[in-house]
Amino acid sequence: MGKQHKKTIKRSRRKQYLKRKKEQVKTEVALKASAPAKKVAKKAATKKVATKKTAAKKTAAKKTAVKKVAKKAATKKVAAKKTAKKAAAKKAAPPKDAE
Repeated sequence: MGKQHKKTIKRSRRKQYLKRKKEQVKTEVALKASAPAKKVAKKAATKKVATKKTAAKKTAAKKTAVKKVAKKAATKKVAAKKTAKKAAAKKAAPPKDAE
């Protein structure tokens, strides 16, 4: 008879424990639901700032890349002009062996 009694006590204590746990979880969920309004607003604001910063970095990187490409193109044009001038000068100059 004693073993049966212990079993019923264990079960009732377990039920009480589970009931307390459920109530605790419910209160935590309720608190989290009421509090995150501020946190969500803060997170959204920080996300916007972060996206603006990354966008600024990307545009800056693009600008520098464009500038580098433009510089290379300009140097190539200058080099091409110089070689074109040299070639034109060689063609225009009379041959030295003709005399």
